[in-house]
Amino acid sequence: MESNKSFVNFSDRTALKVALVGNPNCGKSTLFNALTGLHQKTGNFPGVTVDKKSGYAKLNNKLTAEFVDLPGTYSLYPKSIDERVAFEVLCDPNNADHPDITIVVADASNLKRNLFLVSQIIDLKIPVILALNMMDLVEQEGDVIDAIRLSEKLGVKVVGVSARSKEGVDELKAALLQPLPVPQYDFIDIKKIAGELIEKISAIVKVNSDFVAFQIINNFSEIHYFDKKSDKKEKIGEVLAVSKVDHNKLQSDESVERFKIINRIVEECITHKSALKTESFTHKLDGVLTHRIWGYVIFLTVLFFIFQTIFFLAAYPMNWIESLFVSLSQWASHLLPVGEISNLLVNGILAGLSGVVVFVPQIALLFAFIAILEDTGYMARVSFIMDKLMRRFGLNGRSVIPLISGVACAVPAIMSTRTISSWKERIITIMVTPLMSCSARLPVYTLLISLVVPHNKTLGFFNYQGLILMFMYLIGFIAAILAAWVMKWILKARERSYFIMELPVYRTPQWRTVGLTIFDKVKMFLFDAGKIIVAISVILWFLSSHAPSGRMKMVDEKYHTPEMLSKYTPNEVEAKISAEKLEVSYAGILGKSIEPAIAPLGFDWKIGISLVTSFAAREVFVGTMATIYSAGNTDNNQTIRDKMLAEVDSKTGLPKFSIAVGFSLLIFYAFAMQCMSTLAVVYRETKNWKWPAIQFLFMGILAYVSSFVVYHILK
Repeated sequence: MESNKSFVNFSDRTALKVALVGNPNCGKSTLFNALTGLHQKTGNFPGVTVDKKSGYAKLNNKLTAEFVDLPGTYSLYPKSIDERVAFEVLCDPNNADHPDITIVVADASNLKRNLFLVSQIIDLKIPVILALNMMDLVEQEGDVIDAIRLSEKLGVKVVGVSARSKEGVDELKAALLQPLPVPQYDFIDIKKIAGELIEKISAIVKVNSDFVAFQIINNFSEIHYFDKKSDKKEKIGEVLAVSKVDHNKLQSDESVERFKIINRIVEECITHKSALKTESFTHKLDGVLTHRIWGYVIFLTVLFFIFQTIFFLAAYPMNWIESLFVSLSQWASHLLPVGEISNLLVNGILAGLSGVVVFVPQIALLFAFIAILEDTGYMARVSFIMDKLMRRFGLNGRSVIPLISGVACAVPAIMSTRTISSWKERIITIMVTPLMSCSARLPVYTLLISLVVPHNKTLGFFNYQGLILMFMYLIGFIAAILAAWVMKWILKARERSYFIMELPVYRTPQWRTVGLTIFDKVKMFLFDAGKIIVAISVILWFLSSHAPSGRMKMVDEKYHTPEMLSKYTPNEVEAKISAEKLEVSYAGILGKSIEPAIAPLGFDWKIGISLVTSFAAREVFVGTMATIYSAGNTDNNQTIRDKMLAEVDSKTGLPKFSIAVGFSLLIFYAFAMQCMSTLAVVYRETKNWKWPAIQFLFMGILAYVSSFVVYHILK
């Protein structure tokens, strides 16, 4: 290796673009959060629906750095859409996100494997800083990494960091202001592997290094950055067709050459002083947590604990929030004069808001638990133990991550299927992920469970409501894998799948990261879902407060006759007027029109209105019920649950929300595809309306049939 270097200095700039790239589970996202804090935004990379996370940090008085968090990748051989993004951003100087500086984040406790990607990026001949993350774990293991010698061997700046504790983060920022060496040598002599082809490609297209030409050869079918007006791509295709390239052999030869050098570097730069204590602890714990029997038992126990805790802890702040909105409704009713404005505020806006805000404690707790499980490294174990089970149903271990992510939201979960290389397994995962009970279903489950399941406790802390909530999540998972098993036999594909995942060491959760996750998800729920819920609540208020010409007046005249006034008390008259006005309103007409179709499920026209509106988003069900029951009930001292509990079936005289109706609704919402955003993202990911159409139909039929069976069994 040659020692001559050239340097670049960006300290005189006002803006700097920095890319963060690294292997999965190397701590890249934690380092990104440490560098940028709350100054982050999300979007999509140009031309693809891959999540783009960028953030900003001041490096000095005039220079601001934009950090772009690239999808995790093991190498510059893209096997999935996510990995292709990292490849194109780094290899194409004309890409909008091509960085001025690339920070390669490496797991210092597993340096040998991480150096493969580092060595490839070095061969791109772009300014690079190697951030050795998890240095605290290396010290715990008793190892010593000679960062100065490693820097000399690689020809790049090396900075040791511990992103979780923020150690070394300031030094990393300072390194961006210093002159950085640009690699001048080739980590390996790539021309020994494909010299003739590299020369032909370089003659067609201008490249920064021989390795970029080598990557064009290897990834030609995956490259999309050539100018459409240019004939370069066609010429390269002709060269490769004539040469009959064996891509597997080229990649294999390159890997062998790289690891020859990497092995020597690791031997020279790492000193082993003692046994691997952390690894030993990890292995011992994995012996239990990944056991073929106990692994599943422990996972179910963890889920049981989570759902029990969600119901137990969230009850207190939820009761406080409900009381707050009841007080606000009373205050607004007394303060404002009777009329359209007060009616809109109390029965439209406040009723809709209460259906959003009241569930924030449960949403926050759910995402807190998910973030903790991910940050400790346990989620990776869940993927590992589930791989064997998943394969029997046409999936693999990588499908577990989208399925588990679907507990939070199906949209990012479906987008995360890009890491699945097999087309068949990816399509099946996309199709069944919405069956997992997402956070949008949580408000619906909570409301309905509180109506039909008693608060009686069993075994002290554990309660029936928490058990039913866990059952709802399990039934979604069971439905998902059974649907996958059916699709396994319907969809045909010849490609073979594989599952590779490195299990990270166990760590204590980074509470700042957990806090950022909770903040981000609650904000998304309040402002994204909240806007939809409140908007629909206002529309529903109008539809439930207005009717075709003369109908409202006829109801008033009907109950203000001497006969009615003598038969009922003033409060009873007011209640009957409100209920009948709701029935003759535009909303009532809509509900009545679909009632015949949903009556076999135990649903009435009021529930029917909620089913229609919640196709925008499932959680709209709660806001709709709040608005409908507020419009038909003049008592502002009651919560939405109180109003629904007081609802009586006009035919039987019994409570409307019986166990049969409640569980019928629960099952319907567990299976029905009631999320326009999910259907839209399925189309974006598959580029064909066939898949969201099939998904909508099969989930709708499953929901209707299951709800019908449950209602008639329990009735």
